[in-house]
Amino acid sequence: MISRIDLRGNALPEGGALRDLLPRAEFDVEAALEKVRPICEDVHHRGTAALIEYAEKFDGVTLERIRVPAEALAEALEKLDPQVKAALEESIRRARTVHRAQRRTEHTTQVVPGGTVTEKWVPVERVGLYAPGGRSVYPSSVVMNVVPAQEAGVESIALASPPQKEFGGLPHPTILAACALLGVDEVYAAGGAQAVAMFAYGTEECASANMVTGPGNIWVAAAKRYFTGRIGIDTEAGPTEIAVLADETADPAHVAADLISQAEHDPMAAAVLVTDCAALADAVERELEPQVAATKHVEDRIKPALAGRQSAIVLVDGLEQGLKVVDAYGAEHLEIQTADAAAVAGRVRNAGAIFVGPWAPVSLGDYCAGSNHVLPTGGCACHSSGLSVQSFLKGIHIVDYSRDALAEVAHHVVTLAEAEDLPAHGAALKARFGWKVPGQ
Repeated sequence: MISRIDLRGNALPEGGALRDLLPRAEFDVEAALEKVRPICEDVHHRGTAALIEYAEKFDGVTLERIRVPAEALAEALEKLDPQVKAALEESIRRARTVHRAQRRTEHTTQVVPGGTVTEKWVPVERVGLYAPGGRSVYPSSVVMNVVPAQEAGVESIALASPPQKEFGGLPHPTILAACALLGVDEVYAAGGAQAVAMFAYGTEECASANMVTGPGNIWVAAAKRYFTGRIGIDTEAGPTEIAVLADETADPAHVAADLISQAEHDPMAAAVLVTDCAALADAVERELEPQVAATKHVEDRIKPALAGRQSAIVLVDGLEQGLKVVDAYGAEHLEIQTADAAAVAGRVRNAGAIFVGPWAPVSLGDYCAGSNHVLPTGGCACHSSGLSVQSFLKGIHIVDYSRDALAEVAHHVVTLAEAEDLPAHGAALKARFGWKVPGQ
Protein backbone atom coordinates (compact mmCIF):
# COMPACT_ATOMS: atom_id res chain seq x y z
CA MET A 1 0.00 0.00 0.00
CA ILE A 2 2.93 2.33 0.69
CA SER A 3 6.51 2.07 -0.54
CA ARG A 4 9.74 2.23 1.45
CA ILE A 5 12.91 4.24 0.95
CA ASP A 6 15.86 2.89 2.94
CA LEU A 7 18.49 5.54 3.62
CA ARG A 8 20.25 3.56 6.34
CA GLY A 9 23.90 2.61 6.19
CA ASN A 10 25.20 5.54 4.19
CA ALA A 11 26.00 9.17 4.79
CA LEU A 12 23.16 11.33 3.52
CA PRO A 13 23.90 13.66 0.61
CA GLU A 14 23.49 17.40 0.97
CA GLY A 15 20.96 19.88 -0.41
CA GLY A 16 19.24 19.05 -3.66
CA ALA A 17 20.79 15.60 -3.86
CA LEU A 18 18.98 14.60 -0.67
CA ARG A 19 15.72 16.20 -1.79
CA ASP A 20 15.90 14.15 -4.99
CA LEU A 21 15.87 10.93 -2.95
CA LEU A 22 12.64 11.84 -1.19
CA PRO A 23 9.08 11.26 -2.41
CA ARG A 24 7.26 14.15 -4.05
CA ALA A 25 4.20 14.50 -6.26
CA GLU A 26 4.59 15.70 -9.83
CA PHE A 27 2.97 19.13 -10.05
CA ASP A 28 3.87 20.89 -13.28
CA VAL A 29 2.58 24.42 -12.87
CA GLU A 30 4.55 25.62 -15.89
CA ALA A 31 2.70 23.21 -18.20
CA ALA A 32 -0.64 24.28 -16.73
CA LEU A 33 0.29 27.91 -17.24
CA GLU A 34 -0.11 27.70 -21.00
CA LYS A 35 -3.60 26.24 -20.59
CA VAL A 36 -4.83 28.91 -18.20
CA ARG A 37 -3.40 31.84 -20.18
CA PRO A 38 -6.28 32.00 -22.72
CA ILE A 39 -8.85 31.58 -19.95
CA CYS A 40 -7.38 34.48 -18.00
CA GLU A 41 -7.26 36.73 -21.04
CA ASP A 42 -10.80 35.80 -22.01
CA VAL A 43 -11.99 36.97 -18.58
CA HIS A 44 -9.95 40.13 -19.12
CA HIS A 45 -11.75 40.93 -22.36
CA ARG A 46 -15.26 39.58 -21.73
CA GLY A 47 -15.63 39.79 -17.98
CA THR A 48 -18.78 38.31 -16.51
CA ALA A 49 -19.87 36.75 -19.80
CA ALA A 50 -16.68 34.67 -19.85
CA LEU A 51 -17.16 33.61 -16.21
CA ILE A 52 -20.72 32.47 -16.95
CA GLU A 53 -19.51 30.51 -19.97
CA TYR A 54 -16.76 28.78 -17.97
CA ALA A 55 -19.21 27.94 -15.19
CA GLU A 56 -21.26 26.02 -17.76
CA LYS A 57 -18.22 24.42 -19.38
CA PHE A 58 -16.32 23.35 -16.25
CA ASP A 59 -18.99 23.15 -13.55
CA GLY A 60 -22.07 22.19 -15.52
CA VAL A 61 -24.19 25.08 -14.26
CA THR A 62 -26.05 27.89 -16.00
CA LEU A 63 -25.70 31.21 -14.19
CA GLU A 64 -27.32 34.56 -14.74
CA ARG A 65 -24.84 36.37 -12.54
CA ILE A 66 -21.67 35.50 -10.64
CA ARG A 67 -22.20 37.36 -7.38
CA VAL A 68 -24.04 35.41 -4.70
CA PRO A 69 -27.16 37.29 -3.53
CA ALA A 70 -27.31 38.40 0.09
CA GLU A 71 -30.41 36.31 0.74
CA ALA A 72 -28.52 33.14 -0.23
CA LEU A 73 -25.87 33.88 2.39
CA ALA A 74 -28.51 34.53 5.04
CA GLU A 75 -30.42 31.38 4.13
CA ALA A 76 -27.27 29.24 4.26
CA LEU A 77 -26.48 30.47 7.76
CA GLU A 78 -30.07 29.98 8.90
CA LYS A 79 -30.09 26.37 7.67
CA LEU A 80 -26.62 25.48 8.92
CA ASP A 81 -26.47 22.48 11.22
CA PRO A 82 -26.17 23.89 14.79
CA GLN A 83 -23.23 21.62 15.59
CA VAL A 84 -21.38 22.71 12.47
CA LYS A 85 -22.15 26.32 13.33
CA ALA A 86 -20.79 25.88 16.85
CA ALA A 87 -17.64 24.21 15.51
CA LEU A 88 -17.06 26.99 12.98
CA GLU A 89 -17.61 29.66 15.64
CA GLU A 90 -14.99 28.00 17.86
CA SER A 91 -12.59 27.70 14.93
CA ILE A 92 -13.08 31.42 14.20
CA ARG A 93 -12.61 32.35 17.86
CA ARG A 94 -9.33 30.45 18.18
CA ALA A 95 -8.01 31.71 14.85
CA ARG A 96 -8.77 35.30 15.90
CA THR A 97 -6.93 34.79 19.19
CA VAL A 98 -3.78 33.66 17.40
CA HIS A 99 -3.89 36.04 14.45
CA ARG A 100 -4.78 39.15 16.45
CA ALA A 101 -1.52 38.71 18.35
CA GLN A 102 0.42 38.80 15.06
CA ARG A 103 -0.51 42.40 14.19
CA ARG A 104 2.62 44.49 13.87
CA THR A 105 2.81 48.03 15.25
CA GLU A 106 4.50 51.14 13.92
CA HIS A 107 8.06 51.59 15.16
CA THR A 108 10.34 54.63 14.94
CA THR A 109 14.13 54.36 15.17
CA GLN A 110 16.26 57.43 15.83
CA VAL A 111 19.32 56.86 13.63
CA VAL A 112 20.99 60.15 14.65
CA PRO A 113 19.70 63.26 16.41
CA GLY A 114 17.23 64.77 13.96
CA GLY A 115 17.15 61.68 11.75
CA THR A 116 14.53 58.97 12.10
CA VAL A 117 13.20 56.03 10.13
CA THR A 118 9.71 54.87 10.93
CA GLU A 119 8.36 51.57 9.75
CA LYS A 120 4.61 51.55 9.49
CA TRP A 121 2.42 48.63 8.46
CA VAL A 122 -0.42 49.24 6.05
CA PRO A 123 -2.95 46.59 5.04
CA VAL A 124 -3.53 45.95 1.36
CA GLU A 125 -6.70 47.70 0.24
CA ARG A 126 -8.60 44.79 -1.29
CA VAL A 127 -8.09 41.03 -1.34
CA GLY A 128 -9.71 38.22 -3.25
CA LEU A 129 -9.86 34.99 -1.28
CA TYR A 130 -10.31 31.56 -2.81
CA ALA A 131 -12.10 28.64 -1.15
CA PRO A 132 -11.77 25.43 -3.17
CA GLY A 133 -14.62 23.13 -4.15
CA GLY A 134 -14.52 19.88 -6.07
CA ARG A 135 -13.91 16.67 -4.14
CA SER A 136 -14.57 18.25 -0.74
CA VAL A 137 -16.04 21.37 0.77
CA TYR A 138 -13.70 23.54 2.84
CA PRO A 139 -15.43 26.08 5.07
CA SER A 140 -12.28 25.87 7.18
CA SER A 141 -10.37 27.49 4.31
CA VAL A 142 -12.83 30.39 4.45
CA VAL A 143 -11.92 30.86 8.11
CA MET A 144 -8.18 30.55 7.48
CA ASN A 145 -8.23 33.17 4.70
CA VAL A 146 -10.72 35.65 6.09
CA VAL A 147 -9.56 35.89 9.71
CA PRO A 148 -5.96 37.04 9.06
CA ALA A 149 -7.16 39.48 6.40
CA GLN A 150 -9.68 40.96 8.83
CA GLU A 151 -7.16 41.11 11.67
CA ALA A 152 -4.70 42.85 9.36
CA GLY A 153 -7.33 45.53 8.76
CA VAL A 154 -8.09 44.84 5.10
CA GLU A 155 -11.07 47.02 4.27
CA SER A 156 -12.42 45.19 1.22
CA ILE A 157 -12.66 41.40 1.22
CA ALA A 158 -14.24 39.29 -1.51
CA LEU A 159 -14.36 35.51 -1.74
CA ALA A 160 -14.79 33.13 -4.66
CA SER A 161 -15.71 29.46 -4.57
CA PRO A 162 -16.74 27.19 -7.45
CA PRO A 163 -20.45 26.95 -8.32
CA GLN A 164 -22.04 23.62 -7.43
CA LYS A 165 -24.59 21.98 -9.69
CA GLU A 166 -26.41 20.34 -6.79
CA PHE A 167 -26.92 23.73 -5.14
CA GLY A 168 -28.36 25.58 -8.10
CA GLY A 169 -25.07 27.07 -9.23
CA LEU A 170 -24.20 28.57 -5.86
CA PRO A 171 -21.08 27.64 -3.92
CA HIS A 172 -21.60 24.98 -1.27
CA PRO A 173 -24.00 26.28 1.42
CA THR A 174 -21.49 25.58 4.20
CA ILE A 175 -19.04 27.88 2.42
CA LEU A 176 -21.75 30.54 2.24
CA ALA A 177 -22.65 30.06 5.89
CA ALA A 178 -19.01 30.46 6.92
CA CYS A 179 -18.86 33.70 4.95
CA ALA A 180 -21.98 34.92 6.70
CA LEU A 181 -20.55 34.04 10.12
CA LEU A 182 -17.44 36.06 9.31
CA GLY A 183 -19.36 39.04 7.93
CA VAL A 184 -18.14 38.59 4.36
CA ASP A 185 -21.01 39.58 2.09
CA GLU A 186 -19.16 39.83 -1.24
CA VAL A 187 -19.07 36.26 -2.52
CA TYR A 188 -18.78 34.98 -6.09
CA ALA A 189 -19.67 31.66 -7.69
CA ALA A 190 -16.45 31.27 -9.63
CA GLY A 191 -13.73 28.65 -9.56
CA GLY A 192 -10.37 27.78 -11.04
CA ALA A 193 -8.16 30.09 -13.07
CA GLN A 194 -11.16 32.19 -14.08
CA ALA A 195 -11.79 33.18 -10.46
CA VAL A 196 -8.19 34.36 -10.06
CA ALA A 197 -8.52 36.29 -13.33
CA MET A 198 -11.73 37.90 -12.07
CA PHE A 199 -9.85 39.23 -9.04
CA ALA A 200 -6.77 40.23 -11.03
CA TYR A 201 -8.54 42.16 -13.80
CA GLY A 202 -11.92 42.95 -12.30
CA THR A 203 -15.24 42.53 -14.10
CA GLU A 204 -18.57 44.36 -14.31
CA GLU A 205 -19.61 42.70 -11.03
CA CYS A 206 -16.29 42.41 -9.21
CA ALA A 207 -13.69 45.12 -8.62
CA SER A 208 -10.07 44.10 -9.08
CA ALA A 209 -8.06 43.09 -6.01
CA ASN A 210 -4.52 43.86 -4.90
CA MET A 211 -3.91 40.32 -3.68
CA VAL A 212 -5.30 36.80 -4.06
CA THR A 213 -4.83 34.07 -1.47
CA GLY A 214 -6.15 30.62 -0.76
CA PRO A 215 -5.44 27.04 -1.78
CA GLY A 216 -6.74 25.49 -4.98
CA ASN A 217 -5.96 23.01 -7.72
CA ILE A 218 -3.16 23.22 -10.28
CA TRP A 219 -5.19 25.64 -12.44
CA VAL A 220 -5.51 28.06 -9.53
CA ALA A 221 -1.78 27.73 -8.85
CA ALA A 222 -0.98 28.37 -12.52
CA ALA A 223 -3.22 31.44 -12.61
CA LYS A 224 -1.49 32.81 -9.52
CA ARG A 225 1.84 32.41 -11.29
CA TYR A 226 0.43 34.09 -14.39
CA PHE A 227 -0.64 37.15 -12.43
CA THR A 228 2.35 37.43 -10.11
CA GLY A 229 3.49 41.03 -10.34
CA ARG A 230 0.04 42.32 -11.17
CA ILE A 231 -1.33 41.03 -7.89
CA GLY A 232 0.21 39.71 -4.70
CA ILE A 233 -0.25 36.04 -3.91
CA ASP A 234 0.32 33.84 -0.90
CA THR A 235 1.78 30.73 -2.55
CA GLU A 236 1.27 28.37 -5.45
CA ALA A 237 -0.37 25.65 -3.41
CA GLY A 238 0.34 22.11 -4.54
CA PRO A 239 -0.98 18.78 -3.27
CA THR A 240 -1.25 18.56 0.49
CA GLU A 241 1.50 16.86 2.48
CA ILE A 242 2.10 15.29 5.85
CA ALA A 243 5.46 14.10 7.14
CA VAL A 244 5.74 12.30 10.46
CA LEU A 245 9.11 12.05 12.23
CA ALA A 246 8.71 9.18 14.68
CA ASP A 247 10.77 6.86 16.84
CA GLU A 248 10.00 3.72 18.84
CA THR A 249 7.87 5.74 21.32
CA ALA A 250 5.24 6.57 18.69
CA ASP A 251 1.89 4.79 18.61
CA PRO A 252 1.60 3.10 15.19
CA ALA A 253 -2.18 3.48 15.23
CA HIS A 254 -1.82 7.24 15.62
CA VAL A 255 0.79 7.49 12.88
CA ALA A 256 -1.28 5.42 10.44
CA ALA A 257 -4.41 7.44 11.18
CA ASP A 258 -2.57 10.71 10.57
CA LEU A 259 -1.09 9.53 7.27
CA ILE A 260 -4.57 8.49 6.12
CA SER A 261 -6.05 11.82 7.24
CA GLN A 262 -4.02 13.66 4.61
CA ALA A 263 -4.31 10.94 1.97
CA GLU A 264 -8.08 11.39 1.94
CA HIS A 265 -7.74 14.88 0.46
CA ASP A 266 -6.64 13.89 -3.00
CA PRO A 267 -5.00 11.02 -4.94
CA MET A 268 -1.92 13.28 -5.23
CA ALA A 269 -1.74 13.94 -1.48
CA ALA A 270 1.58 13.00 0.10
CA ALA A 271 1.93 10.90 3.26
CA VAL A 272 5.51 10.36 4.47
CA LEU A 273 6.80 8.63 7.59
CA VAL A 274 10.45 9.17 8.56
CA THR A 275 11.65 6.79 11.26
CA ASP A 276 14.73 5.05 12.62
CA CYS A 277 12.59 2.20 13.96
CA ALA A 278 11.95 -0.64 11.51
CA ALA A 279 9.52 -2.23 13.98
CA LEU A 280 7.42 0.96 13.96
CA ALA A 281 7.48 1.01 10.16
CA ASP A 282 6.18 -2.57 10.10
CA ALA A 283 3.50 -1.79 12.68
CA VAL A 284 2.32 1.29 10.79
CA GLU A 285 1.98 -0.74 7.60
CA ARG A 286 -0.11 -3.31 9.47
CA GLU A 287 -2.31 -0.53 10.86
CA LEU A 288 -2.91 1.04 7.45
CA GLU A 289 -4.85 -1.90 6.04
CA PRO A 290 -7.74 -2.04 8.54
CA GLN A 291 -7.90 1.72 9.05
CA VAL A 292 -8.12 2.39 5.32
CA ALA A 293 -10.76 -0.30 4.93
CA ALA A 294 -12.86 1.31 7.67
CA THR A 295 -13.06 4.81 6.16
CA LYS A 296 -14.43 6.59 3.07
CA HIS A 297 -12.80 7.77 -0.16
CA VAL A 298 -10.69 4.62 -0.31
CA GLU A 299 -10.42 3.79 -4.01
CA ASP A 300 -10.53 7.29 -5.48
CA ARG A 301 -8.27 9.08 -3.02
CA ILE A 302 -6.62 7.22 -0.16
CA LYS A 303 -5.20 4.15 -1.88
CA PRO A 304 -3.83 6.08 -4.88
CA ALA A 305 -2.31 8.67 -2.52
CA LEU A 306 -0.61 6.13 -0.29
CA ALA A 307 0.60 4.03 -3.24
CA GLY A 308 1.78 7.03 -5.27
CA ARG A 309 5.36 8.13 -5.76
CA GLN A 310 4.70 11.05 -3.40
CA SER A 311 4.20 8.81 -0.34
CA ALA A 312 6.66 6.50 1.43
CA ILE A 313 8.09 5.22 4.67
CA VAL A 314 11.66 6.54 4.88
CA LEU A 315 14.04 4.54 7.08
CA VAL A 316 16.98 6.40 8.60
CA ASP A 317 19.84 5.51 10.98
CA GLY A 318 18.83 7.79 13.82
CA LEU A 319 17.15 10.99 14.93
CA GLU A 320 19.91 13.20 13.53
CA GLN A 321 19.43 11.69 10.08
CA GLY A 322 15.67 11.96 10.52
CA LEU A 323 15.93 15.68 11.22
CA LYS A 324 18.14 16.14 8.19
CA VAL A 325 15.58 14.32 6.03
CA VAL A 326 12.54 16.29 7.23
CA ASP A 327 14.43 19.57 6.80
CA ALA A 328 15.30 18.57 3.23
CA TYR A 329 11.69 17.55 2.61
CA GLY A 330 10.20 20.80 4.01
CA ALA A 331 6.72 19.43 4.66
CA GLU A 332 3.53 21.45 4.65
CA HIS A 333 2.57 19.65 7.87
CA LEU A 334 5.22 17.99 10.05
CA GLU A 335 4.33 15.88 13.06
CA ILE A 336 6.98 15.08 15.66
CA GLN A 337 6.12 11.85 17.46
CA THR A 338 9.35 11.11 19.32
CA ALA A 339 10.68 11.11 22.83
CA ASP A 340 11.07 14.71 24.00
CA ALA A 341 9.08 15.86 20.97
CA ALA A 342 9.12 19.55 21.91
CA ALA A 343 12.92 19.67 21.95
CA VAL A 344 13.08 17.85 18.62
CA ALA A 345 10.50 20.23 17.12
CA GLY A 346 12.64 23.17 18.23
CA ARG A 347 15.47 21.92 16.00
CA VAL A 348 13.39 21.78 12.80
CA ARG A 349 14.14 24.55 10.30
CA ASN A 350 11.85 23.76 7.37
CA ALA A 351 8.12 23.09 7.79
CA GLY A 352 4.89 24.93 7.13
CA ALA A 353 3.57 24.00 10.56
CA ILE A 354 4.93 21.64 13.23
CA PHE A 355 2.68 19.48 15.39
CA VAL A 356 4.30 18.37 18.64
CA GLY A 357 3.66 15.02 20.28
CA PRO A 358 0.79 12.54 20.20
CA TRP A 359 -1.95 15.04 21.09
CA ALA A 360 -1.40 17.56 18.31
CA PRO A 361 -2.46 15.84 15.07
CA VAL A 362 -2.59 17.74 11.79
CA SER A 363 -6.39 17.54 11.90
CA LEU A 364 -6.32 19.85 14.94
CA GLY A 365 -4.41 22.43 12.90
CA ASP A 366 -6.82 22.05 10.00
CA TYR A 367 -9.69 23.26 12.13
CA CYS A 368 -9.31 24.37 15.72
CA ALA A 369 -5.71 24.80 16.90
CA GLY A 370 -5.85 28.53 16.15
CA SER A 371 -2.95 28.21 13.69
CA ASN A 372 -3.41 28.77 9.97
CA HIS A 373 -3.74 25.82 7.61
CA VAL A 374 -2.89 27.69 4.39
CA LEU A 375 0.74 26.54 4.25
CA PRO A 376 3.61 26.18 1.76
CA THR A 377 3.77 22.88 -0.12
CA GLY A 378 6.19 21.16 -2.49
CA GLY A 379 9.23 21.91 -0.33
CA CYS A 380 8.55 25.66 -0.36
CA ALA A 381 8.68 25.69 3.44
CA CYS A 382 12.45 26.07 3.06
CA HIS A 383 11.85 29.68 2.00
CA SER A 384 8.18 30.55 2.58
CA SER A 385 5.71 30.85 5.43
CA GLY A 386 2.06 30.03 5.87
CA LEU A 387 -0.72 32.58 5.63
CA SER A 388 -0.79 35.09 8.48
CA VAL A 389 -1.68 38.67 9.30
CA GLN A 390 1.73 39.63 7.87
CA SER A 391 0.64 38.27 4.49
CA PHE A 392 -1.84 41.14 4.18
CA LEU A 393 0.41 43.94 5.47
CA LYS A 394 2.91 46.13 3.62
CA GLY A 395 5.86 47.61 5.46
CA ILE A 396 6.60 51.24 4.52
CA HIS A 397 9.68 53.15 5.70
CA ILE A 398 9.17 56.84 6.46
CA VAL A 399 12.45 58.80 6.41
CA ASP A 400 12.51 62.10 8.32
CA TYR A 401 15.84 64.01 8.52
CA SER A 402 16.56 67.56 9.62
CA ARG A 403 19.04 69.84 7.84
CA ASP A 404 21.74 69.14 10.43
CA ALA A 405 21.17 65.38 10.29
CA LEU A 406 21.49 65.40 6.50
CA ALA A 407 24.57 67.64 6.65
CA GLU A 408 26.30 65.16 8.93
CA VAL A 409 26.11 62.32 6.39
CA ALA A 410 25.91 64.24 3.09
CA HIS A 411 29.55 63.69 2.13
CA HIS A 412 29.12 59.93 2.47
CA VAL A 413 26.06 60.00 0.23
CA VAL A 414 27.91 62.01 -2.41
CA THR A 415 30.92 59.69 -2.22
CA LEU A 416 28.79 56.60 -2.72
CA ALA A 417 26.83 58.22 -5.55
CA GLU A 418 30.07 59.05 -7.38
CA ALA A 419 31.41 55.52 -6.73
CA GLU A 420 28.34 54.21 -8.52
CA ASP A 421 28.75 56.75 -11.35
CA LEU A 422 25.46 58.44 -10.48
CA PRO A 423 26.52 62.07 -10.11
CA ALA A 424 22.97 63.41 -10.19
CA HIS A 425 22.34 61.55 -6.95
CA GLY A 426 25.11 63.55 -5.33
CA ALA A 427 23.94 66.72 -7.00
CA ALA A 428 20.58 66.36 -5.25
CA LEU A 429 22.44 66.88 -1.96
CA LYS A 430 24.77 69.58 -3.27
CA ALA A 431 21.76 71.61 -4.36
CA ARG A 432 20.61 71.74 -0.76
CA PHE A 433 23.92 73.04 0.55
CA GLY A 434 24.84 75.60 -2.09
CA TRP A 435 26.80 73.01 -4.10
CA LYS A 436 29.37 72.64 -1.33
CA VAL A 437 28.60 69.55 0.73
CA PRO A 438 29.69 69.70 4.37
CA GLY A 439 32.62 67.38 5.08
CA GLN A 440 34.07 67.53 1.54
